[in-house]
Amino acid sequence: MLDVAHGIDKHGVDKHSADNKAAAATGLKAAVRILDKWQATGEQGEAILRVSHSTYARARRNDLSAIKLDADQLARISYVLNIHATLRLLFENPENLYGFVNMPNHTPFFNGRTPLAIMGSGEFAALYETFKRIDSLRGGQW
Repeated sequence: MLDVAHGIDKHGVDKHSADNKAAAATGLKAAVRILDKWQATGEQGEAILRVSHSTYARARRNDLSAIKLDADQLARISYVLNIHATLRLLFENPENLYGFVNMPNHTPFFNGRTPLAIMGSGEFAALYETFKRIDSLRGGQW
C-alpha cells in the first residue's frame, strides 16, 4: 500500500524520492549523450555538469543505479537539455544541430570562442549565459 499523503509505500520507501532519482539518472544519461554528440571532452562534460569523473563514466555506461545529484547538478543537466531542445528547433540537419556548439561565435559575449568552450569552463553563469544567448536565436518560436 502507498501512503498517498506522504508518498511512502508499505516498505517505508519514499516513492517521490525514488521517482526523482530515476528522473535525475535519466536526465544525466541524456545530457551525457548530448555532450558526446557535441564532441565535448570528458573534462568539459564533467565541468559543465559538475560531476566527478567516475559519475560521468558511469553515465556513459548507463550504470546509474546509485546516482545522487544535488540541485546545482540538476540545474546544469536542465540547461544542457534545454540548449539541445533549442538547437533542435533552430536546425534540422545534424551537422548544425550537434556542431553549432563547436563553431566560433563572434558576438560580444562569445568573442570568437565556441559555446562549448564557454560552457566547458564549468562556471554556472557561463552555462546560463550560453543558454540565454542560444535561446534568443529562436525568436519566440515556443
